[in-house]
Amino acid sequence: MRQSYICHSCHTTYPVSRDLWKCPCGGLLDLDKQMPLLHPTAWKSGPPTLWRFLDALPFEKDAKSWQNVTLGEGDTPLLPVSADKPNVYVKVDYLMPTLSFKDRGAAVLIAKALELGATSVIADSSGNAGTAVSAYAARAGIACEVFCSNTVSPKKQAQMAAYNATVHTIAGTREDVARAAQQKAANLEEGGFYASHVYNPYFYEGTKTYAYEIYEQLGEAPDTVIVPVGNGTLLLGAYYGFSELLANRLIGKCPKIVAVQAQQCAPLAHAFATGEPSITPTLGQTTIAEGIAIAAPPRATQILEAVRNTDGTFITVSEEQIARARSALAKQGFDVEPTSAATYAAFHLYRHCETETIVIPLCGSGTKASEHIAT
Repeated sequence: MRQSYICHSCHTTYPVSRDLWKCPCGGLLDLDKQMPLLHPTAWKSGPPTLWRFLDALPFEKDAKSWQNVTLGEGDTPLLPVSADKPNVYVKVDYLMPTLSFKDRGAAVLIAKALELGATSVIADSSGNAGTAVSAYAARAGIACEVFCSNTVSPKKQAQMAAYNATVHTIAGTREDVARAAQQKAANLEEGGFYASHVYNPYFYEGTKTYAYEIYEQLGEAPDTVIVPVGNGTLLLGAYYGFSELLANRLIGKCPKIVAVQAQQCAPLAHAFATGEPSITPTLGQTTIAEGIAIAAPPRATQILEAVRNTDGTFITVSEEQIARARSALAKQGFDVEPTSAATYAAFHLYRHCETETIVIPLCGSGTKASEHIAT
């Protein structure tokens, strides 16, 4: 598949390389590629992982790098959330090798890093992306360093260390963590690769398979997807995936994207409400939903574009609503972390008709969270 990097700001294109992760103008890089031709009938004969979509991913048809990386990620269940809500589904993406949806992006990103000759990777994370990159780097035989906040769940830090990653804890905000990693990434050693789930567009090539699987499981696109959003890795991936399904005329329209933020950290929701094209960073506030506690998401403009292009909206939820939703999901058999619970809390605030088909992602397992379930 022909592909190159293209700057979202100045539109300059660059060959794909191991050491480039941002345009010299400061803009973020997207992937400039051919629109993939999707063949759902062929998917049925592929492996029961996201790699059955290989022809739609940015690799050559005979690519083998993924075989040295895969841990069996993808193909997660899509289930009605409860018997009395038959049109409301949860996509149980915490049933992944490292217990979060980030495995989708990490598997593809590390496979590409391996293809580009990487022998070591650097990542920064609020938790789940760090554990995912650590695991897939270990599987690929690549050394890994992860930068994370010193407030990240100890269970997630322990998981990274268990995968033999070197973990650097940083005092400060999520943005401080990213700066520390990028200082290291600015002086990469030979074979080094900045495996950023925010800056590197290959990560979104993995998360777009979330949309492919929903299409397979429903036989069509849902009316609405409710998605938690911090840096937008799932939201943008889902948007790209459904857009490719639409371009291939497999669906009639993209689902409406309902983006969810915590009230205590909602820069995107505020920008959406005021009609701004980008955000004003939220400072000094925290939330138990650490996966969406992002004060200044670098891809804010793209996230807002995706929500607006699908006639979507934003919903913000309180800490108490998140805790109650987490408890309610547990009583249905789903043990999720607060970030996932935020989407279920938002569902209860979302005005919809009974026939509307809605999909809610359960992104991360509650076993990795610091907080206890409220009862």
